[in-house]
Amino acid sequence: MKIAIGLGENRNVLDAIKQFSFDFEIAKTNEELIKYIHDPTIDGVIRGSLESNIIKELKKEYPNIFRASILEINNHKFMLTPVGIDECDTVDEKKEIIKECSRIISKTGNTPKIALISGGRKQDKGRSPKIDKTIDECDKIVEELKNEYNIKHYHILIEEAIKDHANIIVAPDGIIGNIIFRSLVLVSGITSYGAITLKQPNRYIDTSRSQSVQGYVNSIRLLSSIIKSEQK
Repeated sequence: MKIAIGLGENRNVLDAIKQFSFDFEIAKTNEELIKYIHDPTIDGVIRGSLESNIIKELKKEYPNIFRASILEINNHKFMLTPVGIDECDTVDEKKEIIKECSRIISKTGNTPKIALISGGRKQDKGRSPKIDKTIDECDKIVEELKNEYNIKHYHILIEEAIKDHANIIVAPDGIIGNIIFRSLVLVSGITSYGAITLKQPNRYIDTSRSQSVQGYVNSIRLLSSIIKSEQK
C-alpha cells in the first residue's frame, strides 16, 4: 500500500506517518499532491496540512464533488455533510449527497439513518425568510425520500440527531457544515477521521490544515481501511 500525503506548515503530519509501516509519498505543494491523485501507483491521497484550494483544482475536473466528514462521539460514528463552504446550495444537491452517503454507509454493513438540519425549530417559521427556506427545503426532501430512506427532519436540534444515533447528518449548507465541523472537532475535540471526497473516481481524504497528530493518524487509518476493503 502506498499513500501520498500533503505537508504544509503544520508538521503534525510527519509525526502521524511515523506510526505506520506502509509507504508514504510526501507532497510539499498542491501541484505535487494533485499529481499523486492521478498517479496509478498511489493507492490513495490525503490533503494533510496543505492549503484548501486543492478542492478548487479537483472541481475543475469533477464539478459535482462534495465532502463528508467522518466523526465519532461516544463510540458512535457518523458522516457530517456538506463541509465544503461552496457545497450543497440546492435541494437536488442535498438529495445527491444523501444518496452517496447512504451508499457509503451501506457498504460498511450499516443501515443509513439520515438527519436533516435546518435553521430553526418548527415553530420558528415566519421569523425570517432565511430560516423559512431551510425548513421548507428539509420538509420537501423528507417528503420526497421518506419511502426510500430512514430520514427525519430534526430542524435545528443537531444534538437530538446525534443522541438518536443518526449516521448521516446533513447541514443546511456547506458554510454551516464547516462551522459545525470546526466547533465539534477543533474546539470540542471529538474524533475526526477526515472528510471523504465523493463523486470523483480517486480515493482522496480531505483534512484540516490545523489538525492534531491524532487527527492525521485517524485519517490515514480511514483511508487505509477503505483501500483494504476495495482490494478484497
